[in-house]
Amino acid sequence: MMPRSDLKIRLTLRIAAIATFCFVAGAAYLLSDADRAARARIAHAAGLAANSLDLQQSKLDWVRVLSPPFPDLQNAATVVMEPGLCIAYRPTGGELVQRICSGTETGPGRIPTAFATLYRGLFGPDWEVTRPVHAHGAVIGEAVAWLDGATIAAQVWHALAPLLAVMLATLLLLCVLVYAALARALRPTRLIRAGLERIAANDLSARLPPFDLAELSAVREVFNHLAEDLQRTVAERNALTHRLISVQDEERKRLARELHDEFGQNLTAIRALAASAGPTPECDSIARISTAMMESLRGTLFRLRPPDVEELGLTASLNGLVSGWNGRSRNGPRFEIALEGPLDRLPVAIGADLYRIAQEGITNAAKHAQATRVTLSLAMTDAEITLSVTDDGAAQDETTARPGMGLLGMRERVAMLGGQLSITSGASGTVLCARVPVAGDATAERAA
Repeated sequence: MMPRSDLKIRLTLRIAAIATFCFVAGAAYLLSDADRAARARIAHAAGLAANSLDLQQSKLDWVRVLSPPFPDLQNAATVVMEPGLCIAYRPTGGELVQRICSGTETGPGRIPTAFATLYRGLFGPDWEVTRPVHAHGAVIGEAVAWLDGATIAAQVWHALAPLLAVMLATLLLLCVLVYAALARALRPTRLIRAGLERIAANDLSARLPPFDLAELSAVREVFNHLAEDLQRTVAERNALTHRLISVQDEERKRLARELHDEFGQNLTAIRALAASAGPTPECDSIARISTAMMESLRGTLFRLRPPDVEELGLTASLNGLVSGWNGRSRNGPRFEIALEGPLDRLPVAIGADLYRIAQEGITNAAKHAQATRVTLSLAMTDAEITLSVTDDGAAQDETTARPGMGLLGMRERVAMLGGQLSITSGASGTVLCARVPVAGDATAERAA
């Protein structure tokens, strides 16, 4: 996975790269122009020297006594000489006869070695330009001019150094201004990210404010539209879930009532008839079976219709739940309870939901985790209610749990209360944890 980089830095670096390319292209043009100018000066010096020598040959033909010796490049040197320039005369097929050179330019400080190497590598070493010298209509030699490469490199460097400094300062200033402009332009992305984080945290009331940029305004419209649709969908789902759970609770009460009134009474009658028939082995067997069935029916009725939280309170109801499990599982896991906070001050509807969540969690741990100890904990603070069921049995989570274990019902009840349900498993067992806000909108709505 490639490392992520800041968009402002990435765009600034790209703009800096483009600006640097433009600056380098401009510097290359200036170097090339300096090279052309140097060649033009050398060609001009060679031409002047050739013309001066041609004129000297003409004077020799007319005035042989007073004419200076040939060649004499002094007059031409007076006109064209500059630092690093040399002019000379070379007869046809011979060596240089006379050479006049000017000293190299020292300038204010030495030039960088890297620049001198680069310049001489691009444009070559010393340049030489020749022009023919005539006498009596024939070529008798040539005027030669050349310029020292180090000197011209120094001249170009002294001319370019201030410009390069200006370019560097401009590049740095451009980077700073571009980064500041991008940071200001991308500032709304922080609001977009904050809005997404609120949506991820189930705060569906999050909305984005208006933006100046058209692109961000389009993002805002889509975001707000999706948030509104999601909020409406979640509200409808919660209402439907609330209705379904209410119907389920009513159906449980109806079923418990029918079992108690019909099936329970029939079992009682069977046991009474068996007792009145006399102490026979068959009657005793019928009585024992009837008694076992009534005990099983009593546990089923307890699970279908828990004690009235409004009358007993949440604390007493949960203590009765744990005591009932301990009484029925003599050879099974040991059930423990830990309560903290003013739990009986909660609204009845919320207390009933918490009781159902605890009941489902204990049932799952007792029947499916093969645990030896199950602990129910319920703590209430000013901001949050935390309900947890911890067991030391086999690992269970939402991906491995089997259907019908009540996880969906628990999750929906917790969602109605505006909380979150999590299940974590490890080598020491499984922890089911429900966190519910005390003063959340969903809690207030559920209490109403």
